[in-house]
Amino acid sequence: MMTSGTFKKLFDKIPQGVFVFDDKLRVKFTNAAFRRSFSEHAKPKGTLAQTLGCTEAGACGENPACDYCAFWKVMKAAARENTEKTETLNTTVRRENRTDKISVRIRILPADEKGKLFLGLTDGSFQTEMEREMLSAKRLQQRLLPAGKSMGGVPYAYTYIPCLGVGGDLPDVYELDGQTYGVLADVSGKGVSAGMLSAFVKAAFDRKERDLAKAITKLNAKFNELGQDERSYITVAAVRIDKANGLLRYVSAGHNAPILLKTADGIHEIESPAPPVSNWIEGFAYKENELPFSRGDLLVLLTDGVTECSNGKGELFGIERTESVLLQSRGAEDFIGKLKNALTVFCGGKYSDDVTAIAFDL
Repeated sequence: MMTSGTFKKLFDKIPQGVFVFDDKLRVKFTNAAFRRSFSEHAKPKGTLAQTLGCTEAGACGENPACDYCAFWKVMKAAARENTEKTETLNTTVRRENRTDKISVRIRILPADEKGKLFLGLTDGSFQTEMEREMLSAKRLQQRLLPAGKSMGGVPYAYTYIPCLGVGGDLPDVYELDGQTYGVLADVSGKGVSAGMLSAFVKAAFDRKERDLAKAITKLNAKFNELGQDERSYITVAAVRIDKANGLLRYVSAGHNAPILLKTADGIHEIESPAPPVSNWIEGFAYKENELPFSRGDLLVLLTDGVTECSNGKGELFGIERTESVLLQSRGAEDFIGKLKNALTVFCGGKYSDDVTAIAFDL
């Protein structure tokens, strides 16, 4: 004979949300999928407000906001009429550049002939749970982004727009031994898998290594230990700004060339051909190059999500439009603001790839 504990374990394995309540609308049981989907603070039983993790003031069902609660309305109707009822709950999930609406179907069935117990099913709870997990992953990734507007005495600005909730671009700015470092990585793929690979870059890139070529070579070696196939790779652009000596040291691993706007003679695309971090070429050793800069110069790192941003006609934003925006900019923050506006106008805010750029006032 199966015990109540055994039944609970079985219900907890069901991906569909399940809850049981009585004719007084007191929740007697919720399975794990229901609790994960609707609130991390949800209780397995109690009032509906406690079960859903509701933060409205007052008793459950006595607040004006309760009239808009799909759960309250459908449960109340099912208990009053002792019959099956169905309702659709529309919930909103906010992403970086759009808002998605998710529908959850709530179905209530009488569980006994006396109308004392009712079984509730939430058909969309698995989807809602996945959206919540995506939101958690997005928040975690946000914590990996640079925090300030200046590093090592070098002002900087950046934009990071993932085309999905979780992106595969990783901008980073830090200081080591009085010099400012900027790193921009772009991993293959999109979404959660790309986000996991970008987190690997954050963990594996050696911030204590002064030489950027050695840091990227080490990253390449660690990437090869992952055993990824040839479709997986990481492009990286890294710079070291030596403000005291007016020197810019840089390495590019299959990435868009950094752009230097010099006050004296205009734009320079800093080419440094080398393969991405991958398993394509065994034991490849990257090299660090250097370039002098002057006070007032402006340095930009960007991903191909900028240059390959497309509009409704299939046209690409391209390097020419990017450099045109740069020529009209008065500094790093002004460039990033103008670039975001130009991209929004160009593609209408619909991005097919992650869009990231970092600008430094040298």
